[in-house]
Amino acid sequence: MLTVLFSAQAELWDSYRPALTAAFAEAGLEAELVQAAAPELVDYIVFAPNGPVSDFGPYTRAKAALGLWAGVEQIVDNPTLRMPLCRMVDQGLRDGMREWVAGQVLRHHLGLDGIIAPPKPGLWVPEFPPLARDRHVGILGLGELGAACAETLLGLGFPLSGWSRRPKALPGVDCLHGEDGLRRLLARSDILVLLLPLTTETENLLNADTLARLPKGAVILNPGRGALIDDAALLEALDSGHIAHATLDVFRIEPLPAEHPFWAHPRVTVSPHIASSTRPETAARVIAENIRRGEVGAPFLHLVDKTQGY
Repeated sequence: MLTVLFSAQAELWDSYRPALTAAFAEAGLEAELVQAAAPELVDYIVFAPNGPVSDFGPYTRAKAALGLWAGVEQIVDNPTLRMPLCRMVDQGLRDGMREWVAGQVLRHHLGLDGIIAPPKPGLWVPEFPPLARDRHVGILGLGELGAACAETLLGLGFPLSGWSRRPKALPGVDCLHGEDGLRRLLARSDILVLLLPLTTETENLLNADTLARLPKGAVILNPGRGALIDDAALLEALDSGHIAHATLDVFRIEPLPAEHPFWAHPRVTVSPHIASSTRPETAARVIAENIRRGEVGAPFLHLVDKTQGY
């Protein structure tokens, strides 16, 4: 019997316990899910950075830490984490992100804010938006979530460019990489979507210089990581009118402090980190599959490269 430690917020136990128990049975695993156990008896750790485990040193028997979050920047540099670390990539995360991004892209593309809340009651000035084929969308980050969003936006007719650190190829997407590729993507992106992991190389990637490279009137959507953007530089670009709007779902400090200028800025939409979430039913199957793989010596899914930071 395997011992699987659930190290996440206590309030998640009631939703994850039945989902994980069912997934273990479906995968043919004899595993007991527990909230507490002697470290030397634990075979796997289901992990979230805001859970109780922060020192992995005593867990000498554990074969892997199986994350519930897509992001790993809060744990990847933990010096006690010597076991393999797997991030969460599941269908629930993909679907949630593609729906949020598609909804926000269409919101800004169609000018829905001005229709829902017109500047003057009774104002009747028909302004037709361009067709999707005439509005270029750029996606920074072509991982699992970026690729899912690209697929959906392509289906709506938007021309797409995508940027990643290393060369990639996605059908229908102009895939770019490197500094020159970043400059080219920014210059053509009427709507820019940020879906990069947070690393030392991506922190403040959108700064005064890179924001200036976007077309005047561009819109920014950030459901990725708050620290990808230099807040002060973004506010300056919004105040000058160079950036038309920023819809932000993630922030350096969460919840976003009440005194932060994003709350009151007329060209900022604050979204309370709801773009996508791990769903217990789909996440449990990913965790069970990784445990099955660990038991038969197969490669783990979504294994984090600690040297790269994601």
